[in-house]
Amino acid sequence: MQLSNLAFVFPGQGSQSIGMLNELASVFPEVNDIFQQASDVLNIDLWSILTHDSAQQLNQTHYTQPIMLAAGVAVWTIWTKHTDLRPGMMAGHSLGEYTALVCAEALSFRDAIALVSERGKLMQQAVPEGVGKMAAIIGLDDAAVILACNEASADTFVSAANFNAPGQVVIAGHKDAVERAMNIAKEKGAKRVIAIPVSVPSHCLLMHNAAQHLAQQLSHITISTPTIKLIHNSDAALHDSPDSIKRSVTEQLFKPVLWVDTITAMSAQGINTFIECGPGKILLGLNKRINKEAFHGAIYDSETLKAIMEHINV
Repeated sequence: MQLSNLAFVFPGQGSQSIGMLNELASVFPEVNDIFQQASDVLNIDLWSILTHDSAQQLNQTHYTQPIMLAAGVAVWTIWTKHTDLRPGMMAGHSLGEYTALVCAEALSFRDAIALVSERGKLMQQAVPEGVGKMAAIIGLDDAAVILACNEASADTFVSAANFNAPGQVVIAGHKDAVERAMNIAKEKGAKRVIAIPVSVPSHCLLMHNAAQHLAQQLSHITISTPTIKLIHNSDAALHDSPDSIKRSVTEQLFKPVLWVDTITAMSAQGINTFIECGPGKILLGLNKRINKEAFHGAIYDSETLKAIMEHINV
Protein backbone atom coordinates (compact mmCIF):
# COMPACT_ATOMS: atom_id res chain seq x y z
CA MET A 1 0.00 0.00 0.00
CA GLN A 2 1.37 3.40 -0.98
CA LEU A 3 1.12 6.31 1.46
CA SER A 4 0.65 9.46 -0.59
CA ASN A 5 2.05 11.70 2.16
CA LEU A 6 5.26 9.67 2.68
CA ALA A 7 8.59 10.15 0.87
CA PHE A 8 11.82 8.21 1.15
CA VAL A 9 15.05 10.05 0.33
CA PHE A 10 18.48 8.53 -0.19
CA PRO A 11 21.85 10.07 0.75
CA GLY A 12 24.90 10.35 -1.48
CA GLN A 13 28.62 10.66 -0.92
CA GLY A 14 29.62 12.23 2.36
CA SER A 15 27.43 10.00 4.53
CA GLN A 16 29.87 7.09 4.48
CA SER A 17 31.82 6.01 7.56
CA ILE A 18 33.73 2.91 8.58
CA GLY A 19 31.40 0.31 10.11
CA MET A 20 28.30 2.37 9.38
CA LEU A 21 25.99 -0.64 8.90
CA ASN A 22 27.53 -3.06 11.40
CA GLU A 23 24.66 -2.95 13.88
CA LEU A 24 22.01 -3.32 11.19
CA ALA A 25 23.92 -6.22 9.61
CA SER A 26 24.05 -8.01 12.97
CA VAL A 27 20.25 -8.02 13.09
CA PHE A 28 19.20 -8.28 9.45
CA PRO A 29 20.88 -10.75 7.02
CA GLU A 30 19.63 -8.65 4.11
CA VAL A 31 22.56 -6.27 4.59
CA ASN A 32 25.22 -8.91 3.93
CA ASP A 33 23.14 -10.38 1.09
CA ILE A 34 22.96 -7.04 -0.71
CA PHE A 35 26.66 -6.32 -0.22
CA GLN A 36 27.57 -9.78 -1.47
CA GLN A 37 25.56 -9.16 -4.64
CA ALA A 38 27.29 -5.81 -5.15
CA SER A 39 30.72 -7.30 -4.49
CA ASP A 40 30.06 -10.07 -7.02
CA VAL A 41 29.29 -7.48 -9.71
CA LEU A 42 32.58 -5.65 -9.22
CA ASN A 43 34.68 -8.59 -8.03
CA ILE A 44 35.66 -6.45 -5.02
CA ASP A 45 34.90 -7.15 -1.35
CA LEU A 46 32.94 -3.98 -0.64
CA TRP A 47 31.92 -5.11 2.85
CA SER A 48 35.57 -5.53 3.82
CA ILE A 49 36.32 -1.99 2.63
CA LEU A 50 33.36 -0.70 4.62
CA THR A 51 34.22 -2.50 7.84
CA HIS A 52 38.03 -2.76 7.91
CA ASP A 53 39.39 -0.01 5.70
CA SER A 54 41.58 2.83 6.88
CA ALA A 55 39.07 5.18 5.13
CA GLN A 56 41.41 5.78 2.22
CA GLN A 57 39.64 3.27 -0.03
CA LEU A 58 36.18 4.04 1.34
CA ASN A 59 36.58 7.69 0.35
CA GLN A 60 37.77 6.95 -3.18
CA THR A 61 34.74 7.80 -5.27
CA HIS A 62 34.68 4.62 -7.39
CA TYR A 63 34.38 2.64 -4.12
CA THR A 64 32.24 5.13 -2.23
CA GLN A 65 29.54 5.20 -4.87
CA PRO A 66 28.72 1.46 -5.05
CA ILE A 67 29.07 1.16 -1.26
CA MET A 68 26.60 3.98 -0.61
CA LEU A 69 24.20 2.62 -3.22
CA ALA A 70 24.35 -0.86 -1.67
CA ALA A 71 23.81 0.63 1.79
CA GLY A 72 20.67 2.49 0.76
CA VAL A 73 19.28 -0.51 -1.09
CA ALA A 74 19.99 -2.72 1.95
CA VAL A 75 17.97 -0.46 4.24
CA TRP A 76 15.16 -0.27 1.67
CA THR A 77 15.17 -4.08 1.32
CA ILE A 78 14.78 -4.47 5.07
CA TRP A 79 11.85 -2.04 4.99
CA THR A 80 10.11 -3.89 2.16
CA LYS A 81 10.51 -7.27 3.87
CA HIS A 82 8.98 -6.09 7.13
CA THR A 83 6.09 -3.94 5.90
CA ASP A 84 3.91 -3.60 2.82
CA LEU A 85 3.77 0.19 3.18
CA ARG A 86 5.48 2.10 0.37
CA PRO A 87 6.18 5.81 -0.03
CA GLY A 88 4.28 7.87 -2.53
CA MET A 89 7.46 9.59 -3.67
CA MET A 90 11.25 9.22 -3.67
CA ALA A 91 14.34 11.29 -4.32
CA GLY A 92 18.06 10.90 -3.83
CA HIS A 93 20.77 13.46 -3.22
CA SER A 94 23.32 13.27 -6.05
CA LEU A 95 24.49 9.63 -6.07
CA GLY A 96 21.42 8.82 -3.98
CA GLU A 97 19.30 9.37 -7.07
CA TYR A 98 20.64 6.08 -8.43
CA THR A 99 19.62 4.36 -5.19
CA ALA A 100 16.14 5.82 -5.58
CA LEU A 101 15.95 4.54 -9.16
CA VAL A 102 16.82 1.02 -7.99
CA CYS A 103 14.29 1.13 -5.15
CA ALA A 104 11.61 2.46 -7.52
CA GLU A 105 12.35 -0.51 -9.81
CA ALA A 106 13.48 1.70 -12.69
CA LEU A 107 17.05 0.36 -12.69
CA SER A 108 18.33 -3.09 -11.79
CA PHE A 109 20.60 -3.33 -8.77
CA ARG A 110 23.37 -5.09 -10.70
CA ASP A 111 23.31 -2.51 -13.49
CA ALA A 112 23.29 0.32 -10.95
CA ILE A 113 26.32 -1.02 -9.05
CA ALA A 114 28.35 -1.35 -12.25
CA LEU A 115 27.15 2.06 -13.47
CA VAL A 116 28.00 4.06 -10.35
CA SER A 117 31.40 2.40 -10.08
CA GLU A 118 32.11 3.50 -13.64
CA ARG A 119 30.61 6.92 -12.86
CA GLY A 120 33.17 7.35 -10.09
CA LYS A 121 36.04 6.41 -12.40
CA LEU A 122 34.81 8.78 -15.13
CA MET A 123 34.53 11.62 -12.62
CA GLN A 124 38.07 11.08 -11.36
CA GLN A 125 39.46 10.86 -14.89
CA ALA A 126 37.70 14.09 -15.90
CA VAL A 127 39.48 16.14 -13.23
CA PRO A 128 42.78 14.83 -11.83
CA GLU A 129 43.05 14.87 -8.06
CA GLY A 130 44.26 18.25 -6.80
CA VAL A 131 42.88 20.23 -9.76
CA GLY A 132 39.36 20.66 -8.44
CA LYS A 133 37.82 21.53 -5.10
CA MET A 134 34.46 21.80 -3.31
CA ALA A 135 33.47 23.93 -0.34
CA ALA A 136 30.35 24.60 1.71
CA ILE A 137 29.22 28.19 2.18
CA ILE A 138 27.12 28.63 5.33
CA GLY A 139 25.02 31.67 6.14
CA LEU A 140 24.73 33.39 2.76
CA ASP A 141 21.67 33.43 0.55
CA ASP A 142 21.80 31.73 -2.84
CA ALA A 143 22.16 34.95 -4.81
CA ALA A 144 25.18 36.08 -2.76
CA VAL A 145 26.90 32.71 -3.27
CA ILE A 146 26.26 32.79 -7.01
CA LEU A 147 27.67 36.33 -7.14
CA ALA A 148 30.77 35.25 -5.21
CA CYS A 149 31.32 32.46 -7.73
CA ASN A 150 30.91 34.84 -10.66
CA GLU A 151 33.40 37.26 -9.15
CA ALA A 152 35.89 34.46 -8.50
CA SER A 153 35.70 32.96 -12.00
CA ALA A 154 38.24 34.31 -14.46
CA ASP A 155 40.71 32.04 -16.23
CA THR A 156 39.41 29.24 -14.01
CA PHE A 157 35.89 28.40 -12.98
CA VAL A 158 33.68 27.92 -9.89
CA SER A 159 29.90 27.63 -9.55
CA ALA A 160 27.17 26.64 -7.11
CA ALA A 161 26.95 22.83 -7.06
CA ASN A 162 24.47 21.90 -4.32
CA PHE A 163 21.59 24.04 -3.08
CA ASN A 164 21.26 21.93 0.06
CA ALA A 165 19.19 24.06 2.42
CA PRO A 166 18.42 27.72 3.07
CA GLY A 167 21.78 29.31 3.84
CA GLN A 168 23.81 26.24 2.86
CA VAL A 169 25.24 26.05 -0.65
CA VAL A 170 28.15 23.92 -1.85
CA ILE A 171 30.40 25.33 -4.57
CA ALA A 172 32.67 23.41 -6.96
CA GLY A 173 35.23 24.06 -9.67
CA HIS A 174 38.94 24.64 -10.16
CA LYS A 175 40.82 24.73 -6.87
CA ASP A 176 42.11 28.29 -7.16
CA ALA A 177 38.72 29.65 -8.23
CA VAL A 178 36.97 27.86 -5.36
CA GLU A 179 39.47 29.31 -2.90
CA ARG A 180 38.88 32.81 -4.30
CA ALA A 181 35.13 32.30 -3.96
CA MET A 182 35.58 31.13 -0.37
CA ASN A 183 37.40 34.35 0.50
CA ILE A 184 34.82 36.49 -1.31
CA ALA A 185 32.03 34.67 0.53
CA LYS A 186 33.70 35.48 3.85
CA GLU A 187 33.89 39.14 2.83
CA LYS A 188 30.17 39.06 1.99
CA GLY A 189 29.37 37.83 5.50
CA ALA A 190 29.28 34.04 5.31
CA LYS A 191 29.14 32.56 8.81
CA ARG A 192 31.32 29.59 7.88
CA VAL A 193 33.26 28.51 4.82
CA ILE A 194 34.33 24.86 4.88
CA ALA A 195 36.50 23.01 2.39
CA ILE A 196 35.03 19.57 1.63
CA PRO A 197 37.50 16.65 1.50
CA VAL A 198 36.50 15.12 -1.85
CA SER A 199 38.64 14.00 -4.77
CA VAL A 200 36.44 15.42 -7.54
CA PRO A 201 34.41 18.65 -8.00
CA SER A 202 30.94 17.28 -8.68
CA HIS A 203 27.94 19.02 -10.24
CA CYS A 204 29.79 21.64 -12.20
CA LEU A 205 30.88 22.07 -15.82
CA LEU A 206 34.19 20.33 -15.11
CA MET A 207 32.13 17.12 -15.14
CA HIS A 208 30.70 17.69 -18.63
CA ASN A 209 33.15 15.33 -20.32
CA ALA A 210 32.44 12.64 -17.72
CA ALA A 211 28.71 13.10 -18.35
CA GLN A 212 29.18 12.48 -22.08
CA HIS A 213 30.94 9.20 -21.35
CA LEU A 214 28.28 8.32 -18.76
CA ALA A 215 25.60 8.84 -21.42
CA GLN A 216 27.35 6.23 -23.56
CA GLN A 217 27.25 3.79 -20.64
CA LEU A 218 23.56 4.52 -20.07
CA SER A 219 22.75 3.82 -23.72
CA HIS A 220 23.44 0.13 -23.04
CA ILE A 221 21.37 -0.06 -19.84
CA THR A 222 17.64 -0.75 -19.53
CA ILE A 223 15.66 1.89 -17.66
CA SER A 224 12.00 1.29 -16.81
CA THR A 225 9.20 3.58 -15.70
CA PRO A 226 9.51 3.94 -11.89
CA THR A 227 6.87 2.20 -9.80
CA ILE A 228 7.12 5.09 -7.32
CA LYS A 229 7.20 8.74 -8.39
CA LEU A 230 10.74 10.11 -8.34
CA ILE A 231 11.87 13.73 -8.24
CA HIS A 232 15.19 14.36 -9.99
CA ASN A 233 18.09 16.57 -8.89
CA SER A 234 18.76 18.47 -12.08
CA ASP A 235 15.35 20.14 -12.41
CA ALA A 236 13.35 19.08 -9.30
CA ALA A 237 10.80 17.49 -11.62
CA LEU A 238 9.19 14.10 -12.14
CA HIS A 239 10.43 11.96 -15.03
CA ASP A 240 8.84 8.66 -15.95
CA SER A 241 10.00 7.86 -19.50
CA PRO A 242 13.28 5.92 -19.85
CA ASP A 243 14.79 8.51 -22.21
CA SER A 244 14.00 11.45 -19.93
CA ILE A 245 15.39 9.59 -16.91
CA LYS A 246 18.64 8.84 -18.75
CA ARG A 247 18.91 12.47 -19.82
CA SER A 248 18.24 13.70 -16.28
CA VAL A 249 20.85 11.50 -14.57
CA THR A 250 23.39 12.46 -17.25
CA GLU A 251 22.77 16.18 -16.75
CA GLN A 252 22.86 15.68 -12.98
CA LEU A 253 26.62 15.14 -13.19
CA PHE A 254 27.36 18.71 -14.36
CA LYS A 255 24.28 20.58 -13.14
CA PRO A 256 23.71 21.66 -9.52
CA VAL A 257 21.70 19.52 -7.11
CA LEU A 258 18.45 21.40 -6.50
CA TRP A 259 17.74 19.80 -3.14
CA VAL A 260 15.74 22.70 -1.69
CA ASP A 261 13.55 22.72 -4.80
CA THR A 262 13.22 18.92 -4.62
CA ILE A 263 11.91 18.89 -1.04
CA THR A 264 9.72 21.93 -1.79
CA ALA A 265 8.25 20.18 -4.84
CA MET A 266 7.49 17.08 -2.79
CA SER A 267 5.86 19.18 -0.09
CA ALA A 268 3.67 20.85 -2.72
CA GLN A 269 2.50 17.37 -3.74
CA GLY A 270 1.25 16.68 -0.21
CA ILE A 271 4.32 14.99 1.29
CA ASN A 272 4.50 15.71 5.02
CA THR A 273 6.67 12.79 6.17
CA PHE A 274 10.26 12.52 4.92
CA ILE A 275 12.37 9.47 5.80
CA GLU A 276 16.08 9.30 5.01
CA CYS A 277 16.86 5.73 3.98
CA GLY A 278 20.52 4.85 4.38
CA PRO A 279 23.49 5.40 6.65
CA GLY A 280 23.72 8.63 8.59
CA LYS A 281 21.32 11.53 8.89
CA ILE A 282 22.77 14.32 6.76
CA LEU A 283 19.59 14.73 4.71
CA LEU A 284 17.53 14.69 7.91
CA GLY A 285 19.19 17.91 9.02
CA LEU A 286 18.83 19.57 5.62
CA ASN A 287 15.20 18.56 5.20
CA LYS A 288 14.24 19.96 8.61
CA ARG A 289 15.53 23.34 7.51
CA ILE A 290 13.68 23.24 4.20
CA ASN A 291 10.26 22.15 5.52
CA LYS A 292 9.91 22.93 9.20
CA GLU A 293 6.28 21.72 9.38
CA ALA A 294 6.83 18.14 8.17
CA PHE A 295 7.90 15.07 10.14
CA HIS A 296 11.50 14.09 9.39
CA GLY A 297 13.20 10.82 10.30
CA ALA A 298 16.09 8.56 9.29
CA ILE A 299 16.62 4.81 9.20
CA TYR A 300 20.21 3.68 9.74
CA ASP A 301 20.04 1.03 12.51
CA SER A 302 17.51 -1.29 14.15
CA GLU A 303 16.39 1.30 16.70
CA THR A 304 15.66 3.99 14.11
CA LEU A 305 13.88 1.42 11.94
CA LYS A 306 11.65 0.51 14.88
CA ALA A 307 10.98 4.18 15.68
CA ILE A 308 9.96 5.01 12.11
CA MET A 309 7.73 1.95 11.86
CA GLU A 310 6.03 2.94 15.11
CA HIS A 311 5.55 6.52 13.88
CA ILE A 312 3.94 5.34 10.65
CA ASN A 313 1.93 2.72 12.56
CA VAL A 314 3.39 -0.28 10.75
